[in-house]
Amino acid sequence: MKSRCWRDVQGRRASDRLRWPRTLLRFAGSVRTAFALSTLIFALAGAGAAAAASPQFNYILHCQGCHLADGAATPGKIPPLIGTGRFLGVQGGREFLVRVPGVSLSIIPDDELAELMNWFLYRFSADDMPADFEPYTAEEVGRYRQEPLVEVEAARVGLLGAYDDSPESAGQP
Repeated sequence: MKSRCWRDVQGRRASDRLRWPRTLLRFAGSVRTAFALSTLIFALAGAGAAAAASPQFNYILHCQGCHLADGAATPGKIPPLIGTGRFLGVQGGREFLVRVPGVSLSIIPDDELAELMNWFLYRFSADDMPADFEPYTAEEVGRYRQEPLVEVEAARVGLLGAYDDSPESAGQP
């Protein structure tokens, strides 16, 4: 049995007569949605690109979870970033800071990682850095991170022992 539907005076079904306005409304709605989404995507992409260039943004995103906002230690697990400038005063210390697994295995590109290293050294350890400190370069970071450390704590203790015996540590607590 055929269903009966309402027809207008010209014999057209109501659903035929309403098809175009509905199609236009759907199209207009999808255009508005597409425009709004594309605007949002471009805005976020621009903000992300600007933020990704910031060493502070990279620190918040990739380091702060363990090293905390102020560079402090996570007791019993993660050493502090405060005072890491001491490593720059001993042989192998500069390489050590980049070869630590959290640094060397991060997804941050070499150029941004070099900026991050320089930023956190000046931010958390400016008083401990040698006077002749040369900022890290992308090429240097790329070279050091090829060999991540396996025995991190042993290397750290050895470098701190070398620092305690160095002339730079004279007068340091």
